[in-house]
Amino acid sequence: MHAPPAYTAETEGVVVRVRPSYLAAQSDPAAGRWVWAYQIEIVNLTGSPVQLVARRWTITDAYGHVEEVRGQGVVGEQPVIEAGDSYSYASGCPLGASSGSMVGAYYMTDVDGRMFEAAIPAFSLDVPDTRRTLN
Repeated sequence: MHAPPAYTAETEGVVVRVRPSYLAAQSDPAAGRWVWAYQIEIVNLTGSPVQLVARRWTITDAYGHVEEVRGQGVVGEQPVIEAGDSYSYASGCPLGASSGSMVGAYYMTDVDGRMFEAAIPAFSLDVPDTRRTLN
């Protein structure tokens, strides 16, 4: 089995890579529930440590329903990522449609206390091997 494609964005030396995958075993299409996991890797290419303090997500399903999610840190942490190092975590997203997309940002601080947004690239949530129709 091969790894799913990575979606990548870089902002001010912080690289964010996302690999989504469909979780068929946790999904129940007959009940209108589809579930995806996503693996995130954040790489610090700056010359000094940065800390991830908060996140913002925009989740859109195939029906156009939009949900905004904001919160402190990720998976209960506010990691400090040293220069040249990376931080990875996994999370998930249920949808009421068989496809959708996510995009967002991490709110980071640098050693001087300056806050900046590191872009999370837009990525697609698609059930594998489904026929897609462009309208």
